Amino acid sequence: MDRDQCSILRNACQETPEFQSKGAMANREDLPKKTETKKRPLHNIYGKEILSKRLEAENFPRTTLSFYRYVILENVQELRNKLYTEWETLGVLGRIYLAREGINAQLSVPSHNLNFFRENLDSRKQFREMPFKIAVQDDHKSFLKLDLKVRKKIVSDGLDDDAFDVTNVGKHLSAEEFNLHLEDKNSIVVDVRNHYESEIGHFENAILPQSDTFREELGMLLELLNGKEDQKILMYCTGGIRCEKASAWLKHHGYKDVNQLHGGIISYAHEISQKGLESKFKGKNFVFDGRLQETIGNEIVSTCHQCGEKSDRHVNCANPGCHILFIQCESCSDKFEGCCTQECGIVLRLPKEKQKEIRKGKLNENRFFTKSRIRPKISELYRNQKPFETA
Repeated sequence: MDRDQCSILRNACQETPEFQSKGAMANREDLPKKTETKKRPLHNIYGKEILSKRLEAENFPRTTLSFYRYVILENVQELRNKLYTEWETLGVLGRIYLAREGINAQLSVPSHNLNFFRENLDSRKQFREMPFKIAVQDDHKSFLKLDLKVRKKIVSDGLDDDAFDVTNVGKHLSAEEFNLHLEDKNSIVVDVRNHYESEIGHFENAILPQSDTFREELGMLLELLNGKEDQKILMYCTGGIRCEKASAWLKHHGYKDVNQLHGGIISYAHEISQKGLESKFKGKNFVFDGRLQETIGNEIVSTCHQCGEKSDRHVNCANPGCHILFIQCESCSDKFEGCCTQECGIVLRLPKEKQKEIRKGKLNENRFFTKSRIRPKISELYRNQKPFETA
């Protein structure tokens, strides 16, 4: 899309009744004023507090959606800058990865601008007729800012794509077809997600690799499926992108009957609802935005990492220096003040300046302060800890 097209799109957007009455980006009087002489930055410059306030001030609905496509992109950094300018105009928020191999996007669009966003994508042949995966549940607050990043790959997998045919993917199955193959006792169902995702929801009888990352899981798959090269493999993930690479990886290693759920769990949920099919997925679908999860089934298949009672409530530790993701029931949230350990609770009670000192100091190296949002087997480390004593 060139400058003239972008200008036309912006003007068309601003002429809509929704824009004039509500504003594509909501009320922005609370934002710091930018000087006219400075060039508009191609990245977010506001803190979480201002961004949250702006989102709360919006009086129009948003649509949360995701999409991906493996397609060769040229001049990726230049494309990124153009997309940022165009999508910010449309009020788009979200996380988008661009690489020479394609695009992977999870984002939120003002519902009254959704058609304009579709037109924007269709204006580039690489993104034309892009399939959207609309969120199953939407609180309209899935993202706070627009974040476009250029990366080497749109999904970090650690693979050398020149070593195998990445286009030789598994057979795509509809929800109805997937359900049918699940009835075959000889089929092997594999969850191609991380352990903290599958922990709160998965298909019946699925193999659930205990991996922290997709890169780690690809190595596990070959071990878990060793000797099963001739059996029917049924793979699934959140939206389908990880299955694209994982299925090609398995076929490269000699697996003959590799199948994948088309559109992932998100499309599965929509299709079973539209067609009145039985859901074979139990529990919640983990999502990588502010919602953290979507309800697919009403079952609770996971337990609180602290007391062991049934719970699927994902939270981040209230201690900013920790912030790990774990499952905590409401009762333990009250007992442990939203923290994962007593140690984190003690730190949380300290003055803010003291907390900053601790995060900068040697304590950063111990197990209570980790750069990763995910710590595996937290339930084994912290179960049955006593609640904090009141000060």
